[in-house]
Amino acid sequence: MVRGTSAEPPSIGSVPGRLDLLKALGDNTRFAIYLELARSSTPLATADVAEALGLHANTVRPHLERMREVGLLEVRPAAGGGVGRPQHLYSLAPDAPALGLEPPAYPVLAAMLLQVAVDAGIRGDAATEAGRQQGRRLAAGFDAHRDPFVSLHAMHEQMGFDPESIREDDTATVFFAHCPFAELAASNPDLVCSLHRGLIEGFVEEMDTVVEVTDFHDRAHREPCLAMLSTTAVVTGDDVH
Repeated sequence: MVRGTSAEPPSIGSVPGRLDLLKALGDNTRFAIYLELARSSTPLATADVAEALGLHANTVRPHLERMREVGLLEVRPAAGGGVGRPQHLYSLAPDAPALGLEPPAYPVLAAMLLQVAVDAGIRGDAATEAGRQQGRRLAAGFDAHRDPFVSLHAMHEQMGFDPESIREDDTATVFFAHCPFAELAASNPDLVCSLHRGLIEGFVEEMDTVVEVTDFHDRAHREPCLAMLSTTAVVTGDDVH
């Protein structure tokens, strides 16, 4: 046993740690993986990264492990993993370098625009309609003949809501474990949560089926934020779990 060694990854701020970091990102594939994780609003599994980059999972896996070893990434087990190889979710470590990918000015712009809306006396109904318009635009990127509940779940995943959906026949309840609008919603839930509800309504209206939002619990409710939907049309596609 060699004295003075440690199983902990090297500190990114140290000289050896910085060299290891630069060497790790000097590989084009690892750099592409790092950018993909930096741009994602939620942790990604090996399969997610592989699909996004058009690579095989077996190619991506050792690169992820190398970046974890030098302290660039954090890893946690995926909830509800099935039989077979354990699934892990990867995200950037808190002290990982931004490499020019610092958060853009959009959050600041959103906060300013929200204040303008409040000062102008804009109410929740107007925000809901603005959300509907955006929801219709987002729906255009999904297959109109796909199960709308599955598409809605996928849309929320892409936006970083970390959704959990429960499907029962022609109804579905979507719980939102994380809200990317939380900071803005805390200061003005009426406008921000109305935008979210409108986003859902416009999205499902644009899909090729009759779906409606029957209930929507926002930050004002004691229960978790969620949306309840129902349809009278027959839909096909993958079930949401």
